[in-house]
Amino acid sequence: MSIVEGKVSAPPKSADGLRSRALEVGRSPRDLQQSGRLILATAWLLDAVLQLQPFMFIRGPDGFSGMLAQTAAGNPSWIAHSITWNASMVDHHPVLTNSLFATIQLCLGFGIAWRRTVRAALVLSVAWSLAVWWFGEGLGAILRGGATPLGGGPGGVLFYALIAVLLWPVPSKGEPYIAARAVGKAAARAIWMFVWMTFAVLSVVGSGRSPEALRDLVVDMERGEPGWMVRLDRLTEPFMFHHGATTAVLFAIFCTAVAAGIYLPPRGARVVLGLVMLVFAAIWIGLQNCGGVLTGTATDPNSGPAIILLALMYWPLRDIHQAVPIASHRAAWSTQGSAA
Repeated sequence: MSIVEGKVSAPPKSADGLRSRALEVGRSPRDLQQSGRLILATAWLLDAVLQLQPFMFIRGPDGFSGMLAQTAAGNPSWIAHSITWNASMVDHHPVLTNSLFATIQLCLGFGIAWRRTVRAALVLSVAWSLAVWWFGEGLGAILRGGATPLGGGPGGVLFYALIAVLLWPVPSKGEPYIAARAVGKAAARAIWMFVWMTFAVLSVVGSGRSPEALRDLVVDMERGEPGWMVRLDRLTEPFMFHHGATTAVLFAIFCTAVAAGIYLPPRGARVVLGLVMLVFAAIWIGLQNCGGVLTGTATDPNSGPAIILLALMYWPLRDIHQAVPIASHRAAWSTQGSAA
């Protein structure tokens, strides 16, 4: 409260007033959407570093071009031809193509992190993610029935595109979570439901509930891993072989419950999202072997980190009246009183 020329004025009580007073003393709320973009930028920078690994520049089946060619198997002929064409281009010009790929991903990382170029970089991020998903991941193995989320399906880079859309820079209007800022609450909920129901379906179709296929996911990841990771795989392999079908069904039920969790009150939604992050952290380590980044032959960290980032974007935010720290309110009021 202050007294100016005999008049008594009360401290501001509205959220806008509190926010403006906090800004006056140099304390503004953190832009969580920008924080999400910085995490996405870091992911692209990591992918750029992985693109510069020595094996990327080797010709033949043991190089990057051989890895690309393998993703064509099981796809319709016209898709397979487009993938093998891309792999042949990389095989004929490994230094040029991989240098170009790494440069694009570096530009994406720095472009998303810089506010002046963020919009153009996000658009390019969506386009590049879809291109990598097609030519580099073979459409995430969806069309050949091997896109189980336990192994990284339907493709980690596909979530880079989705996250880029949800992080489109838009002024905050008091949305309940970050993902709702760019597309609105109803659309954000629909996207969440679609993602998790897709996960539920992919978990039990094709080879998703095959114990042999789930065991092979772990076996294929063992090559080049450090000793502690191999020992962990040796524990996971027999479990998936004997209980893989049950695990797939239970995971599908879990995904269905997560899809409905977006409609829970904030406290319940936080519990569901916390479980999502714990489960996918365990999947990323135990089944995806941290995306194979420790082997020297990985192109990206797989889907685990991207799903965790997506869950963070749906984390319920506090009420707008709680967004400005109480200390800032008191500091603003004391500053006003001192001036009076």
